[in-house]
Amino acid sequence: MPSPIQPTRPQTAAEAVASLSKEEVLRYSRHLIMPEVGMDGQLKLKQAKVLLVGSGGLGAPLALYLAAAGVGRLGLVDFDRVDFTNLQRQVLFGTSDVGLPKLTAAKRRLTDLNPEIQIDTYETQLTSENALEILRPYDIVVDGTDNFPTRYLVNDASVLLGKPNVYGSIFRFEGQLSVFGLADGPCYRCLYPEPPPPGLVPSCAEGGVLGVLPGIVGSLQAMEVLKLILGSGNSMAGRLLLFDALAMSFRELKLRKNRECPLCGENRTIHQLIDYYQFCGVRGEEAPPPAVEVPEMTPVELRDRKSSGEKIFLVDVREPHEYQICNLDGYLIPLGDLPRRVQEIDASGTVVVHCRSGVRSAQAVDFLRKAGFSRVWNLKGGILAWSDEVDPSVPKY
Repeated sequence: MPSPIQPTRPQTAAEAVASLSKEEVLRYSRHLIMPEVGMDGQLKLKQAKVLLVGSGGLGAPLALYLAAAGVGRLGLVDFDRVDFTNLQRQVLFGTSDVGLPKLTAAKRRLTDLNPEIQIDTYETQLTSENALEILRPYDIVVDGTDNFPTRYLVNDASVLLGKPNVYGSIFRFEGQLSVFGLADGPCYRCLYPEPPPPGLVPSCAEGGVLGVLPGIVGSLQAMEVLKLILGSGNSMAGRLLLFDALAMSFRELKLRKNRECPLCGENRTIHQLIDYYQFCGVRGEEAPPPAVEVPEMTPVELRDRKSSGEKIFLVDVREPHEYQICNLDGYLIPLGDLPRRVQEIDASGTVVVHCRSGVRSAQAVDFLRKAGFSRVWNLKGGILAWSDEVDPSVPKY
């Protein structure tokens, strides 16, 4: 496997040692004594330029291991801040970092881990307008994102620029890994020509993820990056690795380049970046659009109407394990059970439906209105908004 990094090879052993400082020789000594890496390989790592898109669950182990390995220039793209909910899996951050921009905390941690490398930060959302400019200086792009618009954007920009795209994704107990964009290899569009319908695949925030899973998949991505740089082993190009943590099993699927792919096929029709939120049918930065337009009630309005004595029947359409985390003393009917349990709802007063953020409950309100309920509202923003606007003692998750 040829490496995208081709440094000038030193002519003598003395010149080779001189190309690494005494501190670097000591730092990377466990690499240097491996014949598969050695001085030449470490020099390739030092000269490599790798861009990480996302510094979350996947980006955290990626950044740590690539920095520790001596990748000479790391670029980080992220525009989020460290939240308490990140700490369960994003091992790049600590409790003292909560509230800080992720890139501020990440650069501080990575500089402490390895002050010998250069760290570039791009505190911005990757868009069709800036992606080519941001990706262009780097040899390899690593996709650590968690939403479909950015995945397609990273893929398309990488292919247009001729750069390998090391892909990983995670959900609950399962992960995927591949390398896209190599010569004669498939791209992400070859695997997924069309995005799934909005809302069909929940995000980690909606469906959860076992904290160690991104550590495993992110580490596998880091391994693929190092193999590409060193030109060693067999890359995951043309293969899709499927990991099931509960079964502790790995499966591999063969991927073929789609000759009809609009991006990397023989008669490509995509020659520039597009509007990826429109392509994926979503709007806003990373948020899915409301599934339906339904009447809404704000948390403050709900509080005031309950305080006035109005008869309100509060329906919670989350799952039982979510109800155990926190609840508003609502009547629990998971969304999937609603059609067969609709008769349990007291429609003699006002019916207010809520979930975690307001998306599932909007679907429930739409169903109830079509079933004949006339006085039914969706709690705007769900239990998260209730915690923000009415009762901060209610935990957020």
